[in-house]
Amino acid sequence: MNTNFLSSHKSSEPESSVLYVVGTPIGNLYDLSYRAINILENVSLIACEDTRQTKKIMSKLEFTNNLISFNQHNSYKKISNLIKDLKSGKSVALVSDAGMPGICDPGEDLIKNAKLNKINVICVPGPNAAITALVSSGLPSSKFIFEGFLPRKKSERVKIISEISENEKTTIIFESPKRLKNSLKELKQYCGGDREITVSRELTKKFEENIGDKIDEVIEYFESKEVLGEITIVIKGKDKSGVTYEYNKFEIKKELNELINSGLSLPAASKYLAKKNKIAKNLIYKMY
Repeated sequence: MNTNFLSSHKSSEPESSVLYVVGTPIGNLYDLSYRAINILENVSLIACEDTRQTKKIMSKLEFTNNLISFNQHNSYKKISNLIKDLKSGKSVALVSDAGMPGICDPGEDLIKNAKLNKINVICVPGPNAAITALVSSGLPSSKFIFEGFLPRKKSERVKIISEISENEKTTIIFESPKRLKNSLKELKQYCGGDREITVSRELTKKFEENIGDKIDEVIEYFESKEVLGEITIVIKGKDKSGVTYEYNKFEIKKELNELINSGLSLPAASKYLAKKNKIAKNLIYKMY
């Protein structure tokens, strides 16, 4: 791709025997930097999560290059050859389908092996769904945890969600559109319906949505909708000024029994105590 800007600012990159980790657009092609374009056009070869996806970018920007497939299905076999290429003096660009490579993809293994072989690794920063969603959410961002995709196995999934419910830092997770509604219900079960979250859908694209509210209200928003597109969820941390479950268990259980003995139903008593003590309603149920 030739532009006046690029032609008047000659770059020494790409250098030989360097692995370039290149961030690519998560939706909007205009987010691809001049530097990233220069690297992708001029490296010896590009290792792609999906060559078809990278070809689309090259086609729109009117340049070509050598592509090889590098993904979770073949990365183990490809790493040794890529290391040989780099040692022989070739420059290699690593890209994922969208966003920064090495996050929830096998690029992490290639980078680790390059480091072990004393090969220089340079990151060309670019779009990132997790950070984009975090900044857009308006939730506390000075300290946060990124969990990636939640595990499929129920026991492991429950463990992570339980940890999220107790953590005081903002948490970011990825989710598929098919599992979003179920994940929201699980988050409600452990974090409570009043916990603040933002669900970001189709970031940087034409139909981008950032639905931010309490979990109960976000569940209601998606209840009758077909969920499409890439999903990133940002969950506010537990309020550290709130009453903790372990410390107040005896007193809360005592008050719960008193309310029920006075004629209040278990759901009504639990809702009242959950709001009063700023803890999830399901924890109150467990005390009864």
